[in-house]
Amino acid sequence: MPRYEYRCRPCDTTFELNRPMAESSDPASCPEGHTDTVKLLSAVAVGGTSAAPAGGGGGGGCCGGGCCG
Repeated sequence: MPRYEYRCRPCDTTFELNRPMAESSDPASCPEGHTDTVKLLSAVAVGGTSAAPAGGGGGGGCCGGGCCG
């Protein structure tokens, strides 16, 4: 089930809720009980690793993927 991040305007608390995608825009109360909250946009990481492989470069070759001539 997807996890969504929300921020409470009155107390400035950031919290997360697990809920179905169909309910992602439904109102959410913060842990303190306030109902004036906004859903935050989350960055989604796509890919395998965050570090470059040992030896540098991102595609081999002398120019990062091709030959420099």
